[in-house]
Amino acid sequence: MLSDMGVSKSRQLQKLREQVKNGGGEQALEKQMALGKLSARQRIVDLLDNDSFQEYDMFIQQVNNAFQSDGDAVLGDGVITGTGTINGMPVCVYAQDFTVAGGSLGSMHAKKIAKIMDRALKMRVPLIGINDSGGARIQEGINSLAGYGGIFYRNTMASGVIPQISVVLGPCAGGAVYSPALTDFVFVVDKISKMFITGPEVIKTVLGEQISAEDLGGAKVQCEVSGNAHFFAKSEHECFESVKKLLQYIPQNNSLKAETLPSCPPKFTNIDSIVPSDAREPYDVRKVIACITDGSDFFEVKANFAANAVVGFGRVDGQSVGFVANQPDVMAGVLDVDSSDKVAEFVRFCDAFNIPIVTLVDLPGYLPGVDQEHAGVIRHGAKVLYAYSEATVAKITVILRKAYGGGYIAMNSLHLGADSVFAWPGAEIAVMGPESAVNIIFRKEIMASENPDETRRQKAREYKEKFANPYVAAGMGHIDAVIEPQETRTMIVHTLRMSKDKHIDRPYKKHGLFPV
Repeated sequence: MLSDMGVSKSRQLQKLREQVKNGGGEQALEKQMALGKLSARQRIVDLLDNDSFQEYDMFIQQVNNAFQSDGDAVLGDGVITGTGTINGMPVCVYAQDFTVAGGSLGSMHAKKIAKIMDRALKMRVPLIGINDSGGARIQEGINSLAGYGGIFYRNTMASGVIPQISVVLGPCAGGAVYSPALTDFVFVVDKISKMFITGPEVIKTVLGEQISAEDLGGAKVQCEVSGNAHFFAKSEHECFESVKKLLQYIPQNNSLKAETLPSCPPKFTNIDSIVPSDAREPYDVRKVIACITDGSDFFEVKANFAANAVVGFGRVDGQSVGFVANQPDVMAGVLDVDSSDKVAEFVRFCDAFNIPIVTLVDLPGYLPGVDQEHAGVIRHGAKVLYAYSEATVAKITVILRKAYGGGYIAMNSLHLGADSVFAWPGAEIAVMGPESAVNIIFRKEIMASENPDETRRQKAREYKEKFANPYVAAGMGHIDAVIEPQETRTMIVHTLRMSKDKHIDRPYKKHGLFPV
């Protein structure tokens, strides 16, 4: 039985806990709700497994400053940190509380985040940050900037060691946006998330341009235009469900592999009827993926950005696999500046966290044009080459229909270290498409012909038969096997099983120098 002093101390503890849990007060919480936003604590409850959250540093206080009266300090300093589980697996989490000083980041606020980041790295568990902040706490001056610097440094040290996930559920402006940008995956919610370096008022003042916060850096802009965000949701609850789903496909850290589940067959098996024989006819490559993955499940990443490339996670034979595919349904599946960045980023994540990569190829090459050249398609396109060459995980390629020029090389060819490359019987593998090739090779003969169009078609057929079919590449050892479409999953399963203990030694170096 507690003594009177013990009872008093216990009451004091409970009172302080309630004070912290009340955040910025009832009025501030009601205002948060009125904006369609959950409170920081509600977000943690919705994200984590029931009753799994253990909070740390509840009683940290703001640093006093010249603009603050003695009664202004608030316990917790506008951010909640702790540990818990998702799908039974441990994670570290922090959630900024906009009801407390606008979730602004001061030195103690930053110290709490840095501490949970250090814990995540030490314990080798995923880190999830929920961002909802007005930015740097101006009253603390350079101390708030120092706090951001410490967070950015830790993001960099943790990169490729533990998965880092950012959930933006409110404003994230100025220097604050660089932490999400340094993490592996960014989740945003329609009409709630806002990300920009400089806000609408600054842009109006400096440049005279008028734009709303939503049009400048809202969720759709981040997912569809800039590509800064990976996942779009219509509600916070939907967003958290997506975070939980993502974590099912990735490991706790870079020394482990993602959990293997019991294998199950695809729901869809009509793979041989999806791809048209005419190389110019579009189709949705996600239907091919659905015929390969367990249960035909596919969790797409950056679905709304650079749609000419498709990347995401699925399971094959129970094993988590990263899929990279050209999308003939959009721009014929060409690689351009944005899709190159998208592919390279995803390949590097999979490689860092021991996730095998399956690449489905059907593209005419890199996108030509003045705009692309001036936008740096050479530099961005090289990122794909670099990412695949650098990757040491199991790498499997299936050429579905066409693979021309630099696109053939870039999409995980044997020349970049692919473990197995397969091609379907109708695949066209060449420097360029038949029509373009004959216009160069047989230009004089076509021009001198009485029927140039017919001569061009005839030469194109001859070129395709002699040079662009998969047996030419197979005969030179550039692909491992020509397979029937319905054999695709079987060959992938076999290669994954054979590659489970794959090991490659690389030359010692601190890091590569290519800026991906």
